[in-house]
Amino acid sequence: MTYKFLVSGKVQGVWYRRFVSENAKKRGFKGYVKNLPDGKVEAVTNIENENRLKEFIEILKEGSPYSFVENIEYEQIPDIKFNDFEIRY
Repeated sequence: MTYKFLVSGKVQGVWYRRFVSENAKKRGFKGYVKNLPDGKVEAVTNIENENRLKEFIEILKEGSPYSFVENIEYEQIPDIKFNDFEIRY
């Protein structure tokens, strides 16, 4: 299953994408994270089950030391297969 997340708060210009990417890779997630023009960050990843969904949300909530996450919205989207986790620009 593939999920798309929209993260709002102080999440741009604070090493947030790098934090998410590094921690997602360490835990074996595949997908991407990128900044959006409206100040939010989008993350899309493959999630196998409910426990993995909770684990990825925890990564998004924690963020970098300089970030502040106000809200996380997510939805299941049509499947996309990823080979790695990357930062997109």
